[in-house]
Amino acid sequence: MPTQLGKRYVCEACQTEVLCNKPGQGGLSCCDQEMKLKEAKPLPSSD
Repeated sequence: MPTQLGKRYVCEACQTEVLCNKPGQGGLSCCDQEMKLKEAKPLPSSD
């Protein structure tokens, strides 16, 4: 999976987070597994 500029990736094993500052065709790995794209937290509603 290519890395995306400005996205955060997290290792599910050790919870290490990485911020991508240069996109590329390669993937990120940690603890011998591929790092997952971290999902954005939903914003609170303004009701």
